Amino acid sequence: MRTHYCGEITEKLLNVDVTLCGWVHRRRDLGGVAFIQLRDREGIIQVVFEPDEAVLFAEAESLRYEFVVQVKGQVRARPEGMRNKDMATGAVEVVATELTILNRSAPPAVPVDKPADVSEELRLKYRYLDLRRPEMTARFKLRSDVSRSLRDYLDGHGFMDVETPILTKATPEGARDYLVPSRVHARHFYALPQSPQLFKQLLMMSGFDRYYQIVRCFRDEDLRADRQPEFTQLDIETSFMDEEGIMLLMENMMRHIFQKHLNVQLPEPFPRMSYEEAMTVYGSDKPDMRFDIALVDVSDQVCSMEFKVFSGPANAADSRVAAICVPDGARLSRKNIDDYSKYIARYGARGLAYLKVIDKDIGLDGVQSPVAKFFDEATLKAVLQKTAAENGDMIFFGADKTSVVNDTLGALRLKLAEDFDLISSEWKPLWVVDFPMFEEIDGRMHALHHPFTAPQTDNIEKLKSAPAETLSRAYDMVLNGSEIGGGSIRIHRPEMQSAIFDILGIDDKEADDKFGFLLEALKYGCPPHGGIAFGLDRLIMLMSGTDSIRDVIAFPKTTTASCPLTSAPSTVSQAQLDELHLRLKPTKDISGSEGS
Repeated sequence: MRTHYCGEITEKLLNVDVTLCGWVHRRRDLGGVAFIQLRDREGIIQVVFEPDEAVLFAEAESLRYEFVVQVKGQVRARPEGMRNKDMATGAVEVVATELTILNRSAPPAVPVDKPADVSEELRLKYRYLDLRRPEMTARFKLRSDVSRSLRDYLDGHGFMDVETPILTKATPEGARDYLVPSRVHARHFYALPQSPQLFKQLLMMSGFDRYYQIVRCFRDEDLRADRQPEFTQLDIETSFMDEEGIMLLMENMMRHIFQKHLNVQLPEPFPRMSYEEAMTVYGSDKPDMRFDIALVDVSDQVCSMEFKVFSGPANAADSRVAAICVPDGARLSRKNIDDYSKYIARYGARGLAYLKVIDKDIGLDGVQSPVAKFFDEATLKAVLQKTAAENGDMIFFGADKTSVVNDTLGALRLKLAEDFDLISSEWKPLWVVDFPMFEEIDGRMHALHHPFTAPQTDNIEKLKSAPAETLSRAYDMVLNGSEIGGGSIRIHRPEMQSAIFDILGIDDKEADDKFGFLLEALKYGCPPHGGIAFGLDRLIMLMSGTDSIRDVIAFPKTTTASCPLTSAPSTVSQAQLDELHLRLKPTKDISGSEGS
């Protein structure tokens, strides 16, 4: 039905007869001549209907917004002074000789031709209209192109695309599983995979030494702008390669796609930062390096103060006092400061102490703050010197448990950078390495990544004697404050895997029940192996310049994990429940009465 896409019509096709299909993007009449902008997935072209073709012109006058049409005509150059430099096809137009209306359209519930203040709920309900918008089409074209380039890169480096199961066994990987009841096996359940982790390790044991897959994954967890209950990741695993080899290969892959699709040259090599430095200096294990604000430890400077809010944490082993200095921050009002205090309360902070630096050369008389009265001249001078504060700056303090201070000031650092427009337009990738193997929660050890990550020691006795001090062979790729990929070298010896389970409090019975097939496979000549998984949705979100992952997923869920388009999730019939051997418990409505 077409010879070309609209976006392909350029000066190379002058005087060529073409047939186009698409939607009426805009329509206007000018001096007895009718114009439409015809749109398809590749772009927009101007089509001209001239009045000397009376029947054709009359039919063109009946066209309305979002009608679906076929147009035949000849390409000609636009007159000088009427060219549109903002359009890829702006130097040409198509003079119509035939018009066929393929379908009419009701007035769209979501505008397609221009930006509009439309709620996201409405956009998702009419997603098929929302996806017609040129900016949305461009994002999905980028996604398709990047996915193809990733496949080409990995194919070219000897990787095999292998599919792994979607219906699998429930395993603990840090989030709740989506469970699928089995009709055939009464009272038994499959789980949708949070990742193909165990299967890709089994593929390494099978001799498929370079595997990849662009795979759908599922996690039943609370949602944010950059998370969805179902998401896509580029999953990679390789044998006989250490972390240095994997990281270099992945760096080159990222440099390749950014150069090809954005004409951006990422640094070579990517900078590296330890987890400890990231948390201490930036308050985050995915630090945004596009601005210079850093957390400065001032525990030594305030440890002798009579002000216990500072001196208490400064002298406690599990606490710290840190500060961030905001250039030109002294212009903030008390209301601004109160708003920041409320903002960080969600991270566990009990307050926000600050110093406004008016004139640092005159000591205490040169600063303003409710806590200034607790400082002496020497302590103030030491803090100003440590934070490198200048006149007109603002210093914010965090004094609490180390984790609370890091979370609080890390979040405040990002908020201030946005509010003060300090974030550069650069691309700042880095590797975060040397993660702890474990974190202690309520007296029990938990894997910081997952329980199949290899430690940096092969000495099992040393590992068991000091698990909290053991570092892992894990690595995360971070880009502009977002973790876009995470991976590690895996455990490939059964005795080490059993030791890790033991440290995590997983006894032999539980280990055999949940991971028996893996432990059995480790006995049969498992090679050293490791891998990484990239969040494809998040990567495309960053590359396309949007701030919501939902803008790069064709049919996403809302923050309540629902779909306005299809009204999923929904109820099912009693017959379906009976087939699955399920019975629903009564629920209580708001009034407390029972319902079905």
